Amino acid sequence: MVRGVYIHIPFCHQICNYCDFNKFYFHNQPVDEYIESLGKEMALWQDDLAKAKIETIFLGGGTPTALSLEQLERLLTLIHQYIPLEHVKEFSSEANPDELTLEKMQLMRKFGVNRLSMGVQTFNQDLLKILGRTHSNNHVYDVIQYAKQTEFPSISIDLMYGLPNQTMEQWKESLQEAFRLKIPHISAYSLLVEPKTIFYNLLSKGKLSLPGEDLEAEMYGYLMDEMKRNGYKQYEISNFSYEGKASEHNLLYWNNDEYIGLGAGAHGYVNSIRYSNHGPLKKYMQQLEIGEKPVMMQKEVTYEEKMEEEMFLGLRKNQGVSLSNFEKRYGKSLYEAYGNEIEELLKKELIEIKNDYVFLTNRGRFVGNEVFQYFLK
Repeated sequence: MVRGVYIHIPFCHQICNYCDFNKFYFHNQPVDEYIESLGKEMALWQDDLAKAKIETIFLGGGTPTALSLEQLERLLTLIHQYIPLEHVKEFSSEANPDELTLEKMQLMRKFGVNRLSMGVQTFNQDLLKILGRTHSNNHVYDVIQYAKQTEFPSISIDLMYGLPNQTMEQWKESLQEAFRLKIPHISAYSLLVEPKTIFYNLLSKGKLSLPGEDLEAEMYGYLMDEMKRNGYKQYEISNFSYEGKASEHNLLYWNNDEYIGLGAGAHGYVNSIRYSNHGPLKKYMQQLEIGEKPVMMQKEVTYEEKMEEEMFLGLRKNQGVSLSNFEKRYGKSLYEAYGNEIEELLKKELIEIKNDYVFLTNRGRFVGNEVFQYFLK
């Protein structure tokens, strides 16, 4: 059953040097028309939405907060018009700190948004410039103050390590600043240099200086130790939260549950079919003009692929994969499906089995991708 909705807002006032998501410079784009197209797409999904039990909504991008106050209100109005909200527990929006005004936050609270996910990345101003970010630490402090004024239930920030020229000391300082601010949820990712990004072009020309694997591993080890010491629970390889503040929407992905993806370049998973929408705005909007869903590609997930996804998504969680739930879903035990792989990973001490769950050991978290490969045929 569909449990979540992802809505993609592909507009940015500034393109970050590391970003490979579907995005466009805000200036001279058909933003108002795009929002109306989103409404048309929601209408085409109404039958599925009516049957679903929507528990999470996530506005991602791009940057949803790049929208003007009026555009944001129109988007939220359409969401209320087409998406059943009676079961929604978590309504999140990504945000840039320098785009969040008190008025926008008041508007979001009015329409039921109860969680902000801010792209902070680092509290070091020099590193922010290298990343192509436009905000300052003062913008982050302002948003935290606005959150108190508007009684926002939860705030999450993204941090990055393994950045160009980043030192261990800079990483420690960013983490300590986040702890000082008592942010209830922190996602911390190592930099991945993806194709079609400014960083990729610089790296291919030998103009990007990155920390080595040893330093990156040291940064990750420090991250896990300090999170625990400061009262955060690690519930996924890159995610940490105070008690009760884990991201319900992201857990939906890692639990291999179904969700509807709306917007240009969005991905979804419905009725055992994974699909992706057209990325270019013109193509996305043209399909909706003629009353068709803007789906570019779709693929039915096979029985074997579902089991693979259950493993490599579920093992990202600290809790891991439930043995009993796996057997209930797929009609065979985990050992029947992956007995040799499980035994080998146990011998290497990369996984552990306890109380109905198979999960990564502390050592396994450092080489998660290596573990996941065992379950990909």
